[in-house]
Amino acid sequence: MKPGRIALAALAAAVPMLASAQSTVTLYGVVDTGIEYVNNVGVAKDNLARMNTLTGTVPSRWGIRGTEDLGGGLKSLFVLESGFAPDSGTSNQGARLFGRQALVGLSGPWGQVALGRQYTMLFWATLDPDILGPNVYGSGSLDSYLPNARADNAVSYKGTFGGFTVGATYSFGRDTVNAGPSPAGANCAGENAADSKQCREWSALLQYDNKWWGVAAAYDSLRGGPGAFGGLTKSNLTDDRLSLNGYVLLSKTKMGLGVIRRDNDGSPTPRSELWYAGLAYDITPAFTLAGQVYYLKYHNSDNKAMLYALRGTYAFSKRTSVYATAGYIDNGGQLALSVSAAQTGSNPKPGGNQLGTMIGIKHTF
Repeated sequence: MKPGRIALAALAAAVPMLASAQSTVTLYGVVDTGIEYVNNVGVAKDNLARMNTLTGTVPSRWGIRGTEDLGGGLKSLFVLESGFAPDSGTSNQGARLFGRQALVGLSGPWGQVALGRQYTMLFWATLDPDILGPNVYGSGSLDSYLPNARADNAVSYKGTFGGFTVGATYSFGRDTVNAGPSPAGANCAGENAADSKQCREWSALLQYDNKWWGVAAAYDSLRGGPGAFGGLTKSNLTDDRLSLNGYVLLSKTKMGLGVIRRDNDGSPTPRSELWYAGLAYDITPAFTLAGQVYYLKYHNSDNKAMLYALRGTYAFSKRTSVYATAGYIDNGGQLALSVSAAQTGSNPKPGGNQLGTMIGIKHTF
């Protein structure tokens, strides 16, 4: 073969290698489950022991994410993320294949635009100040939407500039899955030419962070539609949340504080506030103790709840940890919220209190 043809063949062989060098695809995930005990279940005040199906310290999931460098600071990206129940292996989020995230987008110095199923800005606003996050005993026990703030058919923008982050989402049909009256699927598909407002969602975020502290404000609005769950059966009915919060980071300590005002047209007690304050402290580099207090109060009603939660985590490595967590809820009025956000079927009687404990293991990959 002539030298020119040899060089041409070598260049042709190198082109796929160069292209792949500009792209990255990552498989990742976490498996988190344990054994839970809950008392005072139902009017009979039964005790319940079970293996966790949804969340321990965080929900179990696996996913694939990737980026491609398009040059000039522009990148394409995608995320496919599936939630699953580790006790049985079934899919969560209403049996969706990629129920946590399924999006594609572009990013650059100006920020990121994405299309698909994705988190709303309420999720990003509460990510740091809510110390316990999606813990089995946490904010999800009082408002199940908070750890499930996602929307189908959504367009998003998010950008960070000198410590300030701005973001917004808009969904043409916020939840296409019918999975009963739960955040797993709210039966509100939207995208209806006859009703431009049906099942829309929008959210907005303004946030500031530096090395030691951060503050955030976010607004999240859900519209209803015929057959939608949660009482939002008409497109002129909305469920809105305004979140204001902040956090402080010290050498071994993180503190968070926030409030979420809710105006829910689908509820007989539409106006409420959820206050929370928490702290995490690294006792040793491997052992962290975290606790949080929550107070939920409905306006013009006796309905209210106090939730106290505590969690100790010991890390064997960067990937594997064990934990013990406990929660206690005291319902007032006719509220019958369960201390546990792990799964349905553990609510106390109206106005009842409840204790929950769990030990578990988490592995990330």
